[in-house]
Amino acid sequence: MSYYERNLPHIQADDRFHLLTFCTYERGILPDWARDLVMKSCLHDHCVRYDLAAAVVMPDHAHLILWPLIDRSKSEIIPLKKITGAIKGASAHAINKYANRKGPVWQDESFDHVIRKGYLASKILYVLENPVRKEFVEHWRGYRWTWCNPDRVDAIEKARELRSR
Repeated sequence: MSYYERNLPHIQADDRFHLLTFCTYERGILPDWARDLVMKSCLHDHCVRYDLAAAVVMPDHAHLILWPLIDRSKSEIIPLKKITGAIKGASAHAINKYANRKGPVWQDESFDHVIRKGYLASKILYVLENPVRKEFVEHWRGYRWTWCNPDRVDAIEKARELRSR
């Protein structure tokens, strides 16, 4: 387990999934093309730096559920700080390049939360249904900027059915 602090405390458990949330600078709205670039950045290091379970890119924030993998060259778990920094950095660079501008895209601080055993499916469902709660779509699959690891979809749908009973 590791710990670091900026404005918020950050705790990383080596053997757990984590929920990451980061917001746009001054809660600016990302246009569709920018959300495409953010999702591409979120998926880029799946199975390389982390096992991504789910991701959603909303107009002014993004949620990811992931398990940090081992950096074999250093024999250590890849820090969430590096994962988050890489996603935010790559997406900000791509957005600024596409828009031919400079400046921050993301707030400096991010929120992370260790997911306790037994709660993964419900947390994934919570993340995926963010656009449903905002009334953008009726089902998470209808929102263009959601992604769920195909290995987890059955468990998510089962959790959705149980919750709706």
